[in-house]
Amino acid sequence: MMIDFEEELKRFQPIMEIEELEELVYNQNLTDMTDIMKEMIEELKNED
Repeated sequence: MMIDFEEELKRFQPIMEIEELEELVYNQNLTDMTDIMKEMIEELKNED
């Protein structure tokens, strides 16, 4: 099967620029392991 490059170019949609992706990722309020560990430590402190 041959690839029809002209057809592929018509369907091509560029991806977001890296800067746009970084901005989206950094602006998300995501919980990471550090956040979870801090929360666990605070809970342990409050148990005393």
